Amino acid sequence: MPHSSTPAPTPAKLPPRDHLDWPFYGDGHRALAAEADAFIAAGGLGEIDHGDADAACRALVKKLGAAGFLRHCVPEAYGGISPEIDSRSLCILRETLGYEDGLADFAFAMQGLGTGAISLSGSEELKQQILPKIAKGELISAFALTEPDAGSDVAAMSCSARRDGDHYVLDGEKIFISNGGIADVYTVFARTGEAPGTRGISAFVVDADTPGFIIAERIETIAPHPLALIRFENCRVPAGRLLGAPGEGFKIAMRTLDIFRPSVAAAALGFARRALAEAVAHAGARNMFGATLADLPTAQSTLGEIATAIDAAALLVARTAWRRDVQKLPATKEAAMAKLTATENAQWVIDQAVQMFGGRGVQVGNITERLYREIRALRIYEGATEVQKLIIGRELVKLSRQESS
Repeated sequence: MPHSSTPAPTPAKLPPRDHLDWPFYGDGHRALAAEADAFIAAGGLGEIDHGDADAACRALVKKLGAAGFLRHCVPEAYGGISPEIDSRSLCILRETLGYEDGLADFAFAMQGLGTGAISLSGSEELKQQILPKIAKGELISAFALTEPDAGSDVAAMSCSARRDGDHYVLDGEKIFISNGGIADVYTVFARTGEAPGTRGISAFVVDADTPGFIIAERIETIAPHPLALIRFENCRVPAGRLLGAPGEGFKIAMRTLDIFRPSVAAAALGFARRALAEAVAHAGARNMFGATLADLPTAQSTLGEIATAIDAAALLVARTAWRRDVQKLPATKEAAMAKLTATENAQWVIDQAVQMFGGRGVQVGNITERLYREIRALRIYEGATEVQKLIIGRELVKLSRQESS
């Protein structure tokens, strides 16, 4: 079969930035975007070996730390940029890194998510001990909430922590833990039993070299990244490593997710923007029926739908981060809306890009094929799409009851 004479499309180098002119963002955010663009354009991420995700993530954390981008994952007092973690900065960086490479986005995001609970509720000693090293890329962190029988239903958690003198003793398992196997420090949630359900869960900081902490199994997924089943067997953790008060773990976990959930949506935006850029470049180069694919009304219609879906999600992401950063208001409902819309829209956008590429779209090594694998997990982690719908509905009911009381 003869090879097609269609020229290869020009690779999309950097994401569009016109949305940063929206009033949700300030000059500092635009400067951060320009800094991140320059870093990537100069090859700052280096060659990313997706065949060895462990080594790739270790290298990426060091590079992002050395470049100063991980400083956005911790408060200013501990080596960060802002007095508090700035959601808009997280979103800009995740969108930028997601546009370039999903593993780079993952490496950045986990530094914040893994230690967000420490920033919110850790003792001063813990913060001073851990957060500056996270900002420099000298430690790798993880967030251990999900269990084999307790994913979306956190109240079903069975991993336990019992007080024994000046220690807590942890027993149980956590599954699908990102950075599992390479992290130095884990934020772990376990049942301490102060009350039934979510009110009896506490949060702890556990070092990877703690006796009784075991990497039981490494987990492979369609988009490779460090992932593991971890086990605690009579794992003794000093009481000083408790975050907040006993029984406050669920609240701490939800506050952490409220900060980082909009950034998941931003990562999805990065994936979707890259898919659109690649689709436009391909359509302009692909000869069909005496013209190019881009000249066909069906292709133009699809591109128009894609662009609209991306902007709709981008507005929700910006609104959510601005509400938290500037208005200092709760954003649980808004964060759920942003994640729901951005991840679902991105899945559809990438699917349309694959369709536009035809057979090449599913060829291993094609950017659309990689994006197709990378986007799927975002509709599940940090609260699946179905959970986001429940959160939105619950918040609406709560608001209605407050207004009528």
